[in-house]
Amino acid sequence: MTMLINLIIYLVVFGLIWWLVGLLPLPSPVAQVVRVLFIILLIVIILSAFGIVPGIHLPSLSG
Repeated sequence: MTMLINLIIYLVVFGLIWWLVGLLPLPSPVAQVVRVLFIILLIVIILSAFGIVPGIHLPSLSG
């Protein structure tokens, strides 16, 4: 249950950061690179939350 709560918190924070970066007036090539990096980061967060990527550990937010 804690893992699910942590995943939801990470995804909400990730979404807010993505939205804020989307507000920046970036040139088109830079915006494409940033978008690809954010998608890769989103995939890594989801895979590490379910333990599929063993080398990456998301810290627990519950303390």
